[in-house]
Amino acid sequence: MDPYVLLAKTSIEQYLKTGRMIGVPDAVPSAMLSGKAGVFVSLHTVKNHQLRGCIGTFEPTQSNVAEEIIRMAVCAATEDPRFTPVRLAELNSLEIHVDVLSAPEKITDTKLLDPKKYGLIIANQHARSGLLLPDIGVKTVEEQIDICCDKGGMNRNQDQLAFYRFTVERHA
Repeated sequence: MDPYVLLAKTSIEQYLKTGRMIGVPDAVPSAMLSGKAGVFVSLHTVKNHQLRGCIGTFEPTQSNVAEEIIRMAVCAATEDPRFTPVRLAELNSLEIHVDVLSAPEKITDTKLLDPKKYGLIIANQHARSGLLLPDIGVKTVEEQIDICCDKGGMNRNQDQLAFYRFTVERHA
């Protein structure tokens, strides 16, 4: 199993058993300890690939990527307001994906977007924002922009929008 996914799964499992976050295990790859990055953890059902939880940050909030994975994995399993918390009995029937985000890059031309390659963050003048990960089935830039605006509660035609793109290192 990919070490990023294994850390996420172990974090969820231990939290569901004990109610406490784990510390960073000794055996994690050094790349998880040496850098900081935003991380998204997504949970999907194996049977029909339905989303079961997804939470993350586009900027780092923890001391390193390993700590970010631990926190976001537990949050995706227990705090996504769209879903009931994951139960321990269903953990083995879930696929876990860990996306490590590059730093967001501000762009002024939407022709520089590609929903298969780049994730998108849109922010408006009222400090509202929406984010969409790349390569999740969105076909066009227009659709990507519309989804981000909807997620952030922004009006594409009335708000002053700033666009940021990013890439992900996906672990599944």
